[in-house]
Order: sequence, then structure tokens, then C-alpha cells
Amino acid sequence: MSARENSFIIAPVCKQFRIRKRARLRCVLAFWYALLVSPVFAQSDAEFVKANQDYAQNNFKEAISGYETLVRSGQWSANVFYNLGNAYFRAGDFGRAILNYERALALERHHPEATANLQIARDEARALEMQESWPERYLQIASINQYVITAAVVFWMGLFCVVGLIFARRRSAAIIALLTFSFLVFVIAILAIYELDHGSKGRSFAIVTGKDVQARLATADTANSVLALPPGSEVKILSTRGDWVYAALPNNLRGWIPAKSAEQVQL
Repeated sequence: MSARENSFIIAPVCKQFRIRKRARLRCVLAFWYALLVSPVFAQSDAEFVKANQDYAQNNFKEAISGYETLVRSGQWSANVFYNLGNAYFRAGDFGRAILNYERALALERHHPEATANLQIARDEARALEMQESWPERYLQIASINQYVITAAVVFWMGLFCVVGLIFARRRSAAIIALLTFSFLVFVIAILAIYELDHGSKGRSFAIVTGKDVQARLATADTANSVLALPPGSEVKILSTRGDWVYAALPNNLRGWIPAKSAEQVQL
């Protein structure tokens, strides 16, 4: 048998070996996925269903415990926070109900049920709201993540335009216009990210969850009160000192509140 004929025999055998090797690799990966990953999702789904059943049976404490277990394990979704907010609302804890509605909306801005129930809970608790600046009101048509994606897309678009201008034999008016447009959109997106991140509902945005909370002039229970904050009221945490946080308050006020009396919306 010639060497050429021998090579034609060997090649298919090697190819078949590679196919079998890839098939075994896929089987191993599928096995470990089924062994490790699938039970996690199955357990999460089971806990979610169990919490929903507890809620339907008016066992609100058990439902809260189930939803909180999902949150602690990192199983975050708008519906989990929305249901948790409903459970807290039915249990009479308006502060934490508002907190979780806000968390649902932070993950899914256009969640109509969370938006509607948030307003109902605010009315029930008579919660105070922070005043948004006019840029915030207009920039909230999109989330920070959407602005980040937009900034990334137009950045690379602008970079390709610059490369095109460098290697082009003559300047193209269309490329220059596209480069200008990319630059303007990039600047607007960056400003929007900064404004939303540092605004009244940015990363420092928090909800008062304690009862009978008084914002004070100093870090002492005997200090003069600045403002009474009903559960569910909005604050913006500016700094921390021991067991107290200094916060921007509704009505353009500032004061100290106990750190345990408020929770940040962003986890």
C-alpha cells in the first residue's frame, strides 16, 4: 500500500476521533451543567413558586422569607422584588414595600404594576419624595445601562470614522458628519450617566424603612430634629459616621439619621 493510499485511510480515522472527542466533551459539560447548574435554577424556581403559594394563602411572613432567600442568593429580578414588595405591603410594612418596588423599577424601568403599587404605597405611608433636577426628569427616558451601551456603540463608531478619515484619499462629508454625530451622542450619554449616577436616585438613593425616624442636626438622639421621615420616604446618603448617615432629605433639607433606619435601593 502506497503512502498516499495510507494517508487517505488515516485521515478519516483521525477526524472520527476528533468528532468523538468533541461529543464526549459536550456530554461531560452537559453532565456537569445538569449536576451543578440545573439544580440551582430548579431550586430557585421551587422557592419562587413556594413563596407565591404562601402569598396566595395570606402567609405573608413565610412569603417574605422565601423571596428574601432568593434575594440573598443573588436571584434578582424585577418580579421577585415586585412580589416581595407586595408581601411587605400586605404585611403592613410600607417602608420595605416601597424599597422593593423601587428595586423592581431599578431593574425594569417600565414595570407598570410596580409603578402603580409604588404610588399606592407612597399614598398609604404618606412618604416624602426627593425633588428631581430637571436634567434627571428628562434623562430618565433610559436607564444607566442603556446609556452605557449607547456610549460604547458611538465610541467605536467614532473610532472607525477616525480610521476611515486617516486612510481615505479625500475627506468624506458623510464620514465627518457621522463622526460629529457620534461625538455629540457620546458626550450626551456620558453626561447622562454621571447625572443619573449622582442624582437624587443614583447609587446613594435610599428608602427609609424604620418607623418614627427623625432627621437630626447632629449624631445624637437628643439633637434637634430637622424633619420627620415617614416609612418609605426618599433620602440620598452623602456620608457615614459610625451608626449614623448624613443624608440629603426631601424639601431640600439635610440631616443625620440612624444608619439602620434606611436601606439603599441599589444592592
